[in-house]
Amino acid sequence: MNPTGTRTRPTVAALALLPLLALTACGSEDAADGTPAGAQGSPVPKANPVADVRKVDKVAAQLPAEVRKKGTLRVGSSIGFPPGAYYPNGQDKPPAGQDIDLAEAVAKVLGMKLERQDASFETILPALGSGKFDFGTGNFGVTAERLKTIDFVTYINDGQGFAVKKGNQRFGKKITDLTQLCGSTVGTGAGTTFEATLNAKKSVCSKAGKKPYDVKVYSENGATFTALQQGRIDVVMSTINGLRHQESQEASQTEFLNEYHRLDVGFTFKKGSKLTKAFQAAVDELIDNGSYAKILDRWGTKASALEASRINPPEHRPPHS
Repeated sequence: MNPTGTRTRPTVAALALLPLLALTACGSEDAADGTPAGAQGSPVPKANPVADVRKVDKVAAQLPAEVRKKGTLRVGSSIGFPPGAYYPNGQDKPPAGQDIDLAEAVAKVLGMKLERQDASFETILPALGSGKFDFGTGNFGVTAERLKTIDFVTYINDGQGFAVKKGNQRFGKKITDLTQLCGSTVGTGAGTTFEATLNAKKSVCSKAGKKPYDVKVYSENGATFTALQQGRIDVVMSTINGLRHQESQEASQTEFLNEYHRLDVGFTFKKGSKLTKAFQAAVDELIDNGSYAKILDRWGTKASALEASRINPPEHRPPHS
């Protein structure tokens, strides 16, 4: 986000965070490069509903003529952790995940071919303005701040949540207020809504007469969860769907505490992009023809489904903001 969120190709050093959207790698390490279990090895569900998606002429016609003529769309993808986007078989294999499927399905409805380039989460939004990418994916949550410079076409509702190392009772069963973090060290992803929220709300501890929390920011997902397991951070703030997936893995050493703040998540575009209406129509077509539900079912994210896509919706404000 993130989220949601939220994300780059796992590297040895840090694997730090999918931008935490990804959010998460599992507790034990099973790869030679130190990648936490599950970050690269989670199997891809066999059923692939994207294979049945076809071009819809009335939707494709909403693309600008020059774009249709070119026949390709350049997408900057942040790759981190399932179920959003990850490397199931190592860095030399194509990425998989919900975001990968949805981007491919939208392109097929539009009759376009995707030119995908992996990019770190924090570099994608600036690259849209420069024209390097036509759109971006990476569990980007819709926020008021981002809406100043970026256009969104929403495709799912995810958001912010917390997780701790299994057995950690410091925060109880749930984190419902940021004052519960006071005196602790929180790990999150660079350039994410999680980082922005934590930094914007730091004063809650001093107002409550408590020691402030410390924020540790990572540029890759794996490093965040390695830090959690090694005790260098106390809690992770990342995407709801990513953290839930992480907890569900058999070898996981993390425990999901709760949802903190839901956010709409969308494809991102430079401000004023002429692509947004066509993308919105494509997402709505996938919702209407059932492909959308099948994709979310494939990745276990049906609880985050949208009834319809929107362009630049206002940010959801949590009741405790």
